[in-house]
Amino acid sequence: MTAPFTRSRRVLALPLGMAVASAVAFLPGTAAAQPDAAARPDTPVSSAVSALGALTDGTSMSYVVNVRSGHGGSPSAKTSAYVKKAIAKAGGTVVIAYDRIGVIVVHSSNADFAMEIRKAKGVASAGATRTAPLSAQSDDALEADRPLTAAEAKQAAGQAGAGQDELEPLQWDLPAIKADKAHKESLGSSRVTVGVLDSGVDDTHPDIAPNFDAKASASCLGGVPVQKDSAWRPVAKESDHGMHVAGTIAAAKNGTGVTGVAPGVKVASLKVAEPATGMYYTEAVVCGFMWAADHGVDVTNSSYYTDPWLFNCKTDADQKALVDAVGRATRYAERKGAVNVAAAGNAKTDLAQDEIVDDSSPDDTTPTERTIKTADCLDLPSQLPGVVTVSATGAKGIKSSYSNYGKGVIDIAAPGGDSTRYQTPQAPATDGRILSTLPGGKFGYKAGTSMASPHAAGVAALIKSAHPHASSTKVKALLYGEADAMKCTDPYDFDGDGKVDAVCAGGKNKNGFYGVGMIDALDAVRK
Repeated sequence: MTAPFTRSRRVLALPLGMAVASAVAFLPGTAAAQPDAAARPDTPVSSAVSALGALTDGTSMSYVVNVRSGHGGSPSAKTSAYVKKAIAKAGGTVVIAYDRIGVIVVHSSNADFAMEIRKAKGVASAGATRTAPLSAQSDDALEADRPLTAAEAKQAAGQAGAGQDELEPLQWDLPAIKADKAHKESLGSSRVTVGVLDSGVDDTHPDIAPNFDAKASASCLGGVPVQKDSAWRPVAKESDHGMHVAGTIAAAKNGTGVTGVAPGVKVASLKVAEPATGMYYTEAVVCGFMWAADHGVDVTNSSYYTDPWLFNCKTDADQKALVDAVGRATRYAERKGAVNVAAAGNAKTDLAQDEIVDDSSPDDTTPTERTIKTADCLDLPSQLPGVVTVSATGAKGIKSSYSNYGKGVIDIAAPGGDSTRYQTPQAPATDGRILSTLPGGKFGYKAGTSMASPHAAGVAALIKSAHPHASSTKVKALLYGEADAMKCTDPYDFDGDGKVDAVCAGGKNKNGFYGVGMIDALDAVRK
């Protein structure tokens, strides 16, 4: 019997009454392309307003249709064309077709669309990307966790040493991975870009502006990339999650604010969530990886799970289609040279168990408790083959109280922060969470594997900077090979109440808490 898998990658509660966001985004209006333009592969999209407006009638649903691949691994043009005709015959409207990987985003008000299109010749899989109609969405927005106070900022600035940004004394996470030492040798290359698949990034922030890659940025809401009017930026009441992630990766070392893990590389914003709800649906996630792959992004960061299913089971026809679609997109990005890094999740659950109780899915309508078999069901994208799965540690260097774990699941560990009560940092740092950028030139604290993953993405960017011609496979090999091995924390009692809170399986060089160990920024620039 396993403990229920809670919905804690949406809201992570830590002591002292402070809520800590892990993987949420609340975005502006859903985008969709003109059906006739989007159906053509590789068509630039400059406007994204018409098709969705026509289809959103309360009964329309969004689907992905995956075209069967040919002998070369990619669908033939003939097969793709046939499937598009079948989509129209079944009452579907093509929103956009990613012909290079054979994934087609479709809207349809035909309740039997998925069942009908699965019977069509050339279709490998097809399924609904959500359980709620396109218009049936609600707002569960979160406020920022804890903004940095003016008094804290003033005190930190007075403690900053030579070569440090003003708030760097509060960033215990940088010395934890030797990033402070690494920066004396290299800040990373401006030719390297990290794509943040998340909520929007404020590229006017003084710590982000010097390193922002607008050409590689876009909004992917609705599955269609849009750059017009800086669509990647956050809007009023939007989550600041993506902004916090971006600062951890690449906040500029410019004498003010905070310092990123790789403060010399570029960062791009790829919006991948629905408005108001903060949901990361498959069509947007696929778009994010495809855009990143085709616009020179070297590393991607995904601090979320793909809604509405916490785990997508290949034994379910709809969920199998989502696994296929996102898997095709991540593999395409990796083939194009991108290293994909993702957060392990915040339910303090052993992901290596044979079975897990999921009582949070689907999270866009009414959740129903189910027991999933981990051999058949995946957290997307973190558990896809080739994706770097990151667990979180706190200021004392042990697994964070909330972090998921599991032997054979966790690849590597990085600072994600924890309750100050559980893991208190050394002075002058005062908060056990991670300090980073917020929209509007502000700064604040968050904790979660969402904060750990961008640390690993930043180190991967430093490795790519030092080895510009390295393949994604080589960069990952260096990331793992340069990590500092960490033995299991045994016994693991994060709150000191005398009870074991989790059991770590494995040895020093590979285990369920820390994978191959802690990321090492210094080795990333030296080796």
